[in-house]
Amino acid sequence: MGNKYIILIGDGMADWPIPSIGDRTPLEAAQKPNMDFMAAHGSIGMVQVVPTEMYPGSDVSNLSILGYDPAAVYTGRSPLEAASIGISLGPEDVAVRCNIVTLENEGADSGMEDFSAGHISTAEAGELLCALQGRVADRGVRFHTGVSYRHLMVWPGGNDLMKTTPPHDIHGKKITDYLPKGDGAELLLTIMEISREVFPDHPVNRARVAEGKRPGNSVWLWGQGKAPRIPTFRDKFGLSGAVVAAVDLIKGIGIYAGLEVIDVPGATGYIDTNYRGKAEYALRQLEEKDFVLIHVEAPDEAGHNGSVEDKILAIERIDREMLGPLLARIREKGDLRVLLLPDHPTPVKIRTHAQEPVPFVFYPPSPGLNARTGRRYTEAEGRASGQFVPAGTRLIEYLLA
Repeated sequence: MGNKYIILIGDGMADWPIPSIGDRTPLEAAQKPNMDFMAAHGSIGMVQVVPTEMYPGSDVSNLSILGYDPAAVYTGRSPLEAASIGISLGPEDVAVRCNIVTLENEGADSGMEDFSAGHISTAEAGELLCALQGRVADRGVRFHTGVSYRHLMVWPGGNDLMKTTPPHDIHGKKITDYLPKGDGAELLLTIMEISREVFPDHPVNRARVAEGKRPGNSVWLWGQGKAPRIPTFRDKFGLSGAVVAAVDLIKGIGIYAGLEVIDVPGATGYIDTNYRGKAEYALRQLEEKDFVLIHVEAPDEAGHNGSVEDKILAIERIDREMLGPLLARIREKGDLRVLLLPDHPTPVKIRTHAQEPVPFVFYPPSPGLNARTGRRYTEAEGRASGQFVPAGTRLIEYLLA
């Protein structure tokens, strides 16, 4: 085998059997001949991507897949996102993830209606954050606009030890038990309360409500951390590389790892992303680089939204529009090995991440693994292979073997 490598991550692609589709998982129900070809002719198995004592967020799981031990390098989600929107953190700066969300009811009855505020647009979110910045200028924090509902707050000299909860974990639940707790939580709670005063009557939200859309009526602060120290991918593995992703988090991991971040027109992070463009840009990078990480957020978003149909559709489009061109390159040049896997399951039933092993497949097979093949690329076939990799950080060794 030659010397080019791609990891294709279908974020949250693994799932549990779903009654409405005949007790099958989306991977079992989807028409995906390319994934199934890889399973029939490659090395299939299961991997425990994230150490079982850690929450299986896309941050720690993608670090792990790139060969970085999250227990050693992970300092929080927000510093990674800060890097991707060009914010360099000082040693005492704390970055805090700032979602614009829709909360229902008031006081003790407040609940998380929508962690994305109806996928609010970046422009609308920017206006809301500008209004909030004006109200909290005396608190020393700065807001930075990211994409859609995902933004960032920088707190110079802040505290990163409080406990916070991802808003997508509490869909439909009362927020009281999930608010920030511990040292430093007071400032976060104050800012969240002020946003609930500033946002509801803002022209952006008046217009959204008039159009029948959900208002972005609060910020939700979580995922805090200071800048991590991560060795570059080249220092670690001696390879040049790039990352193709639509979401700030994965771009930020790429920046810290010294990988070139490739922007693809039409890459959205949602079901409507430019699947084919992402594959084509990745293949173009292989002309001068050794390695590309391709990340696709769409299946994860479908899981968080509880949509079986969208999840199946995302899997089918990854198969057709991304794996199709990648397998064509392997047939044509024979110099590429592909690793396909989800970073964690996002079961439609629970609409959040689950902490359990996921199926992986290498094609062509990795010489470091037994040539276990499956009939199809599914969770059940991964388990049936009897091949289990206990740590996500080991996958890169098998890729490069």
